Amino acid sequence: MRAYERLLKYVVIHTTSDENSETVPSTKIQFDLANLLAEEMKALGIEDTSVDENAYVMGHIPATEGYENAPKIGFIAHLDTAPDASGENVHPVIHENYDGKDVELRNGIVLSVGKFPHLPGLKGRTLITTDGTTLLGADDKSGIAVIMTMAEEILKGQTPHGKICIAFTPDEEIGHGASLLDLEAFDADFAYTIDGGPENEIEYENFNAAKAVFKIKGISVHPGSAKNRMINAALLACEISSMLPAAETPANTEEREGFYHLTDITGDVENAEIAYIVRDHDANLFDAKLKTLRLIEKNMNEKYGAGTVTLTITDQYRNMIEKIKPHIHIVDTAKKCIEEECGNVSDVPIRGGTDGAQLSYRGLPCPNLGTAGYAFHGPLEHITAEGMDAVVNIICNIIRKYSEK
Repeated sequence: MRAYERLLKYVVIHTTSDENSETVPSTKIQFDLANLLAEEMKALGIEDTSVDENAYVMGHIPATEGYENAPKIGFIAHLDTAPDASGENVHPVIHENYDGKDVELRNGIVLSVGKFPHLPGLKGRTLITTDGTTLLGADDKSGIAVIMTMAEEILKGQTPHGKICIAFTPDEEIGHGASLLDLEAFDADFAYTIDGGPENEIEYENFNAAKAVFKIKGISVHPGSAKNRMINAALLACEISSMLPAAETPANTEEREGFYHLTDITGDVENAEIAYIVRDHDANLFDAKLKTLRLIEKNMNEKYGAGTVTLTITDQYRNMIEKIKPHIHIVDTAKKCIEEECGNVSDVPIRGGTDGAQLSYRGLPCPNLGTAGYAFHGPLEHITAEGMDAVVNIICNIIRKYSEK
């Protein structure tokens, strides 16, 4: 079975995660895909496959006889889709022999060459899009499909290999995907997440990341007698926003430039809340951003009274490059395999994070490889069958190269 055929089966399974949930997984529906994958893995011959109480799927392909000392390589993808757009009732649309031009979807949505100039380069391929009403879910069900297809190829027995470790994790989209993965049971020397963009992509440098929430307590007084008495919490939320540099937002930054991203603002006179995600590749600049937020909290309380503003900062992940550098061979090997398959390598810093960031800090070096997908998290998401085939070839070749060492 080709990887894209698996993708078409997986994307119709609703697995959206919920950042407001306190359970793991954050949504029970993620078990639907987890249990299906476990059944498929067992059917392929991965006998030790398991699904734990938190929806982590794990299984191993034992080393070929005589290759027990080869590196133990892990491959990881995530079950959930992003809550940014609906992941329910997904209807993928297949465009065979795509003509490289604009694609009209439902609701007046157009996948246009103007916005996505790479589209003409996909001409002649089998393009898979949404119908315009949901996201597609290629992030990261394409990663899952690629790993499952790789496993099928390896289990045919034509490629000698060391131990191969496979895991599918919940809740990556809300920053919790790697936190409960049992690394001792996973038993890999190093791993790759399959969770990136184009098939020629490798990522091993990501943002340092945190979530910051300001909670504001106001004082409500009748407007007619409010002078020097009222503290309007909603206005204070606006004031806090105005104290941050206007240019340091996602819409005004690129590559390694960090930002403060206002994700939510709610409130009234008595209570308000303003939430940000904070990102920067440079650790010192990241720490400076957090210091700025704490200074705002201090200044607001000095101005309006102690306890008016409470700031909570939650660390999410750190830049994995610090942990990858001592094991740079895993990047170099992947680059060789990508170049052999695609002709060139896209080596880009992630303006986000993956399970690999957390795993690298937990002791499992884990760069990120592309899935062949584009425009994740929304109705313009798209991918090609041929691109997914290329990713399967890349990771199979990685396995071969480490079996030669």
